[in-house]
Amino acid sequence: MTTQSSTLTQKDRGRITDRAFWLLCIAAGITVLVILAAILVSTLQQSWPAMSKAGENGFFTSKLWDPNIGKFGILPFVFGTLVTSLIAVALAVPVSIGIALFLTELAPRRIKGSIVTLIDLLAAVPSVVFGLWGIYVLAPAMTPVYKWLHDTLGGIPVLGALFGEVSALNFMTAGLVLAIMIVPIITSITREVFDTVPDSDKQAAWALGATRWEMIKGAVFPHSFGGLVGGVMLGLGRAMGETIAVALLIGNSIQITANLFAPGTSIPAAIVNYFGEAGGDYTSALIGMGVVLFVVTVIVNLLAQAIVRRAEIRMRGAKA
Repeated sequence: MTTQSSTLTQKDRGRITDRAFWLLCIAAGITVLVILAAILVSTLQQSWPAMSKAGENGFFTSKLWDPNIGKFGILPFVFGTLVTSLIAVALAVPVSIGIALFLTELAPRRIKGSIVTLIDLLAAVPSVVFGLWGIYVLAPAMTPVYKWLHDTLGGIPVLGALFGEVSALNFMTAGLVLAIMIVPIITSITREVFDTVPDSDKQAAWALGATRWEMIKGAVFPHSFGGLVGGVMLGLGRAMGETIAVALLIGNSIQITANLFAPGTSIPAAIVNYFGEAGGDYTSALIGMGVVLFVVTVIVNLLAQAIVRRAEIRMRGAKA
Protein backbone atom coordinates (compact mmCIF):
# COMPACT_ATOMS: atom_id res chain seq x y z
CA MET A 1 0.00 0.00 0.00
CA THR A 2 2.84 2.33 0.87
CA THR A 3 4.62 1.56 -2.40
CA GLN A 4 1.48 2.30 -4.43
CA SER A 5 1.00 5.57 -2.58
CA SER A 6 4.62 6.51 -3.20
CA THR A 7 4.25 5.64 -6.91
CA LEU A 8 1.17 7.81 -7.26
CA THR A 9 2.99 10.66 -5.58
CA GLN A 10 5.87 10.35 -8.04
CA LYS A 11 3.43 10.39 -10.96
CA ASP A 12 1.74 13.47 -9.55
CA ARG A 13 5.09 15.15 -9.16
CA GLY A 14 5.94 14.27 -12.74
CA ARG A 15 2.68 15.77 -13.97
CA ILE A 16 3.29 18.93 -11.96
CA THR A 17 6.84 19.19 -13.32
CA ASP A 18 5.65 18.72 -16.89
CA ARG A 19 2.93 21.30 -16.40
CA ALA A 20 5.38 23.79 -14.90
CA PHE A 21 7.83 23.23 -17.77
CA TRP A 22 5.03 23.75 -20.32
CA LEU A 23 3.97 26.97 -18.61
CA LEU A 24 7.58 28.16 -18.50
CA CYS A 25 7.99 27.59 -22.24
CA ILE A 26 4.72 29.39 -22.99
CA ALA A 27 5.77 32.30 -20.77
CA ALA A 28 9.15 32.53 -22.52
CA GLY A 29 7.49 32.65 -25.95
CA ILE A 30 4.96 35.24 -24.85
CA THR A 31 7.73 37.33 -23.26
CA VAL A 32 9.59 37.53 -26.56
CA LEU A 33 6.43 38.65 -28.36
CA VAL A 34 5.68 41.22 -25.66
CA ILE A 35 9.21 42.63 -25.87
CA LEU A 36 9.01 42.91 -29.67
CA ALA A 37 5.59 44.57 -29.46
CA ALA A 38 6.85 46.98 -26.78
CA ILE A 39 9.84 47.94 -28.92
CA LEU A 40 7.62 48.52 -31.94
CA VAL A 41 5.02 50.55 -30.04
CA SER A 42 7.53 52.72 -28.18
CA THR A 43 9.60 53.48 -31.28
CA LEU A 44 6.47 54.23 -33.28
CA GLN A 45 5.36 56.70 -30.62
CA GLN A 46 8.72 58.45 -30.66
CA SER A 47 8.92 58.55 -34.46
CA TRP A 48 5.32 59.63 -35.03
CA PRO A 49 5.98 63.44 -34.89
CA ALA A 50 8.26 63.28 -37.93
CA MET A 51 6.00 60.81 -39.77
CA SER A 52 2.86 62.85 -39.17
CA LYS A 53 4.42 66.13 -40.30
CA ALA A 54 5.85 64.61 -43.46
CA GLY A 55 2.77 62.47 -44.11
CA GLU A 56 3.19 58.72 -44.22
CA ASN A 57 3.61 58.65 -48.00
CA GLY A 58 6.11 61.51 -47.92
CA PHE A 59 8.17 59.94 -45.15
CA PHE A 60 8.40 56.55 -46.82
CA THR A 61 8.57 57.50 -50.50
CA SER A 62 10.14 60.96 -50.67
CA LYS A 63 13.75 61.36 -51.82
CA LEU A 64 14.21 64.72 -50.07
CA TRP A 65 16.11 64.64 -46.79
CA ASP A 66 16.70 68.14 -45.40
CA PRO A 67 16.34 68.47 -41.62
CA ASN A 68 16.84 72.25 -41.85
CA ILE A 69 13.45 72.65 -43.50
CA GLY A 70 11.81 69.67 -41.78
CA LYS A 71 11.83 67.34 -44.81
CA PHE A 72 12.48 63.72 -43.91
CA GLY A 73 12.22 61.41 -46.90
CA ILE A 74 13.91 58.09 -46.11
CA LEU A 75 13.67 56.41 -49.52
CA PRO A 76 17.40 56.88 -50.35
CA PHE A 77 18.34 55.24 -47.04
CA VAL A 78 16.03 52.28 -47.63
CA PHE A 79 17.42 51.95 -51.15
CA GLY A 80 21.02 51.91 -49.92
CA THR A 81 20.23 49.34 -47.23
CA LEU A 82 18.61 46.98 -49.74
CA VAL A 83 21.31 47.41 -52.38
CA THR A 84 24.26 46.73 -50.07
CA SER A 85 22.45 43.81 -48.43
CA LEU A 86 21.57 42.19 -51.75
CA ILE A 87 25.15 42.60 -53.00
CA ALA A 88 26.40 40.95 -49.82
CA VAL A 89 23.99 38.02 -50.06
CA ALA A 90 24.62 37.51 -53.77
CA LEU A 91 28.37 37.26 -53.14
CA ALA A 92 28.31 35.42 -49.82
CA VAL A 93 25.77 32.65 -50.46
CA PRO A 94 27.68 30.75 -53.21
CA VAL A 95 30.93 31.00 -51.23
CA SER A 96 29.26 29.88 -48.01
CA ILE A 97 27.55 26.90 -49.64
CA GLY A 98 30.82 25.91 -51.31
CA ILE A 99 32.71 26.04 -48.00
CA ALA A 100 29.97 24.09 -46.22
CA LEU A 101 29.95 21.38 -48.91
CA PHE A 102 33.73 21.15 -48.80
CA LEU A 103 33.68 20.71 -45.02
CA THR A 104 30.90 18.12 -45.01
CA GLU A 105 31.67 16.14 -48.17
CA LEU A 106 35.31 16.60 -49.18
CA ALA A 107 37.58 17.92 -46.44
CA PRO A 108 39.88 15.41 -44.69
CA ARG A 109 39.15 15.10 -41.00
CA ARG A 110 42.62 16.37 -40.00
CA ILE A 111 42.05 19.81 -41.55
CA LYS A 112 38.29 20.12 -41.09
CA GLY A 113 38.56 21.28 -37.48
CA SER A 114 41.13 23.94 -38.35
CA ILE A 115 38.97 25.39 -41.10
CA VAL A 116 35.89 25.47 -38.85
CA THR A 117 37.92 27.29 -36.18
CA LEU A 118 39.14 29.88 -38.68
CA ILE A 119 35.59 30.52 -39.90
CA ASP A 120 34.38 30.94 -36.32
CA LEU A 121 37.24 33.37 -35.62
CA LEU A 122 36.25 35.40 -38.68
CA ALA A 123 32.77 35.79 -37.22
CA ALA A 124 34.29 37.19 -34.02
CA VAL A 125 36.16 40.05 -35.71
CA PRO A 126 34.59 43.42 -34.70
CA SER A 127 32.79 45.27 -37.47
CA VAL A 128 34.91 48.40 -37.00
CA VAL A 129 37.99 46.33 -37.88
CA PHE A 130 36.30 45.23 -41.11
CA GLY A 131 35.45 48.86 -41.81
CA LEU A 132 39.01 50.10 -41.30
CA TRP A 133 40.39 47.23 -43.38
CA GLY A 134 37.90 48.11 -46.09
CA ILE A 135 39.00 51.76 -46.14
CA TYR A 136 42.76 51.22 -46.10
CA VAL A 137 43.12 47.92 -47.96
CA LEU A 138 40.04 46.82 -49.91
CA ALA A 139 38.91 50.16 -51.34
CA PRO A 140 42.35 51.11 -52.79
CA ALA A 141 42.78 47.59 -54.16
CA MET A 142 39.34 47.48 -55.78
CA THR A 143 39.31 50.98 -57.29
CA PRO A 144 41.39 49.90 -60.36
CA VAL A 145 39.03 46.96 -60.81
CA TYR A 146 36.02 49.30 -60.67
CA LYS A 147 37.62 51.58 -63.26
CA TRP A 148 38.36 48.64 -65.54
CA LEU A 149 34.76 47.47 -65.30
CA HIS A 150 33.54 50.99 -66.01
CA ASP A 151 35.82 51.33 -69.05
CA THR A 152 34.89 47.85 -70.34
CA LEU A 153 31.16 47.75 -69.66
CA GLY A 154 30.24 51.40 -69.35
CA GLY A 155 29.16 51.68 -72.97
CA ILE A 156 26.67 48.80 -72.79
CA PRO A 157 23.14 50.20 -72.23
CA VAL A 158 22.04 48.27 -69.13
CA LEU A 159 25.42 47.36 -67.65
CA GLY A 160 26.65 50.91 -68.19
CA ALA A 161 24.11 52.17 -65.69
CA LEU A 162 25.32 49.65 -63.08
CA PHE A 163 29.03 50.28 -63.64
CA GLY A 164 29.19 54.06 -63.94
CA GLU A 165 31.64 56.66 -62.65
CA VAL A 166 33.84 55.32 -59.88
CA SER A 167 34.09 56.45 -56.28
CA ALA A 168 36.39 54.58 -53.89
CA LEU A 169 33.71 54.45 -51.17
CA ASN A 170 30.50 53.17 -52.69
CA PHE A 171 27.70 50.61 -52.62
CA MET A 172 29.92 47.85 -54.00
CA THR A 173 32.73 48.31 -51.49
CA ALA A 174 30.25 48.26 -48.61
CA GLY A 175 28.55 45.19 -50.10
CA LEU A 176 31.88 43.35 -50.47
CA VAL A 177 32.78 43.89 -46.82
CA LEU A 178 29.28 42.88 -45.72
CA ALA A 179 29.64 39.69 -47.78
CA ILE A 180 32.86 38.84 -45.93
CA MET A 181 31.14 39.54 -42.62
CA ILE A 182 28.15 37.28 -43.23
CA VAL A 183 30.03 34.37 -44.81
CA PRO A 184 30.85 32.81 -41.38
CA ILE A 185 27.20 33.00 -40.27
CA ILE A 186 25.76 31.41 -43.40
CA THR A 187 28.58 28.86 -43.58
CA SER A 188 28.17 27.70 -39.98
CA ILE A 189 24.40 27.23 -40.27
CA THR A 190 24.64 25.60 -43.70
CA ARG A 191 27.34 23.20 -42.51
CA GLU A 192 25.24 22.14 -39.52
CA VAL A 193 22.24 21.59 -41.79
CA PHE A 194 24.24 19.55 -44.28
CA ASP A 195 25.48 17.36 -41.42
CA THR A 196 21.87 16.41 -40.59
CA VAL A 197 21.30 14.76 -43.97
CA PRO A 198 20.75 11.02 -43.31
CA ASP A 199 23.66 8.92 -44.47
CA SER A 200 21.16 6.42 -45.87
CA ASP A 201 19.94 9.01 -48.38
CA LYS A 202 23.49 9.60 -49.58
CA GLN A 203 24.25 5.89 -49.78
CA ALA A 204 21.05 5.31 -51.76
CA ALA A 205 22.16 7.92 -54.29
CA TRP A 206 25.59 6.33 -54.54
CA ALA A 207 24.00 2.90 -54.99
CA LEU A 208 21.95 4.19 -57.93
CA GLY A 209 25.14 5.27 -59.66
CA ALA A 210 24.93 8.98 -58.93
CA THR A 211 28.01 11.15 -59.19
CA ARG A 212 29.03 13.27 -56.22
CA TRP A 213 27.28 16.34 -57.64
CA GLU A 214 24.16 14.32 -58.44
CA MET A 215 24.15 12.97 -54.89
CA ILE A 216 24.45 16.51 -53.48
CA LYS A 217 21.76 17.84 -55.80
CA GLY A 218 19.37 14.95 -55.22
CA ALA A 219 19.93 14.13 -51.55
CA VAL A 220 21.69 16.97 -49.72
CA PHE A 221 20.01 20.08 -51.12
CA PRO A 222 16.36 18.90 -50.89
CA HIS A 223 16.80 17.76 -47.31
CA SER A 224 18.61 20.97 -46.32
CA PHE A 225 16.49 23.54 -48.16
CA GLY A 226 14.66 24.89 -45.12
CA GLY A 227 17.80 25.31 -43.03
CA LEU A 228 19.68 26.77 -45.98
CA VAL A 229 17.04 29.45 -46.49
CA GLY A 230 17.09 30.15 -42.76
CA GLY A 231 20.85 30.65 -42.81
CA VAL A 232 20.63 32.98 -45.79
CA MET A 233 17.90 35.03 -44.10
CA LEU A 234 19.96 35.27 -40.93
CA GLY A 235 22.90 36.53 -42.98
CA LEU A 236 20.63 38.98 -44.78
CA GLY A 237 19.37 40.28 -41.45
CA ARG A 238 22.95 40.80 -40.27
CA ALA A 239 23.79 42.63 -43.49
CA MET A 240 20.75 44.90 -43.25
CA GLY A 241 21.49 45.83 -39.66
CA GLU A 242 25.26 46.29 -39.89
CA THR A 243 26.23 49.82 -38.90
CA ILE A 244 29.86 50.82 -38.41
CA ALA A 245 31.45 49.03 -41.37
CA VAL A 246 28.79 50.35 -43.76
CA ALA A 247 29.01 53.87 -42.33
CA LEU A 248 32.75 53.89 -43.01
CA LEU A 249 32.57 52.43 -46.53
CA ILE A 250 29.36 53.47 -48.28
CA GLY A 251 30.34 57.11 -48.84
CA ASN A 252 27.40 58.75 -47.04
CA SER A 253 25.82 60.43 -50.04
CA ILE A 254 22.02 60.73 -49.97
CA GLN A 255 20.99 59.63 -53.46
CA ILE A 256 19.26 56.91 -55.44
CA THR A 257 21.26 55.66 -58.38
CA ALA A 258 21.71 52.47 -60.36
CA ASN A 259 25.48 52.99 -60.33
CA LEU A 260 26.99 50.45 -57.92
CA PHE A 261 30.26 52.39 -57.89
CA ALA A 262 28.64 55.59 -56.63
CA PRO A 263 28.55 56.66 -52.98
CA GLY A 264 25.30 56.20 -51.10
CA THR A 265 23.92 55.73 -47.62
CA SER A 266 21.84 53.30 -45.59
CA ILE A 267 19.52 53.34 -42.61
CA PRO A 268 22.04 52.10 -39.99
CA ALA A 269 24.77 54.40 -41.37
CA ALA A 270 22.44 57.41 -41.24
CA ILE A 271 21.39 56.68 -37.66
CA VAL A 272 24.96 56.40 -36.41
CA ASN A 273 26.15 59.44 -38.37
CA TYR A 274 23.30 61.83 -37.58
CA PHE A 275 21.96 60.82 -34.19
CA GLY A 276 24.53 62.75 -32.17
CA GLU A 277 23.55 66.09 -33.73
CA ALA A 278 19.81 65.41 -33.97
CA GLY A 279 17.02 66.81 -31.86
CA GLY A 280 13.24 67.15 -31.95
CA ASP A 281 11.71 66.00 -35.23
CA TYR A 282 15.17 65.12 -36.51
CA THR A 283 15.53 62.51 -33.76
CA SER A 284 11.99 61.29 -34.45
CA ALA A 285 12.85 60.78 -38.12
CA LEU A 286 15.94 58.74 -37.25
CA ILE A 287 13.92 56.58 -34.86
CA GLY A 288 11.39 56.17 -37.67
CA MET A 289 14.20 54.77 -39.83
CA GLY A 290 14.82 52.17 -37.14
CA VAL A 291 11.14 51.24 -37.20
CA VAL A 292 11.26 50.81 -40.97
CA LEU A 293 14.36 48.61 -40.71
CA PHE A 294 12.63 46.52 -38.04
CA VAL A 295 9.51 46.07 -40.17
CA VAL A 296 11.50 45.24 -43.33
CA THR A 297 13.46 42.59 -41.41
CA VAL A 298 10.24 41.01 -40.14
CA ILE A 299 8.75 41.00 -43.65
CA VAL A 300 11.87 39.35 -45.08
CA ASN A 301 11.72 36.60 -42.46
CA LEU A 302 8.00 36.01 -43.08
CA LEU A 303 8.66 35.71 -46.81
CA ALA A 304 11.45 33.23 -46.10
CA GLN A 305 9.12 31.10 -43.99
CA ALA A 306 6.51 31.17 -46.76
CA ILE A 307 9.12 30.07 -49.31
CA VAL A 308 10.24 27.21 -47.07
CA ARG A 309 6.68 26.01 -46.44
CA ARG A 310 5.83 26.10 -50.14
CA ALA A 311 8.99 24.20 -51.04
CA GLU A 312 8.28 21.56 -48.39
CA ILE A 313 4.75 21.09 -49.72
CA ARG A 314 6.12 20.61 -53.23
CA MET A 315 8.72 18.13 -51.99
CA ARG A 316 6.07 16.10 -50.15
CA GLY A 317 3.93 16.11 -53.30
CA ALA A 318 6.88 14.97 -55.39
CA LYS A 319 7.66 12.13 -52.98
CA ALA A 320 4.02 11.04 -52.97
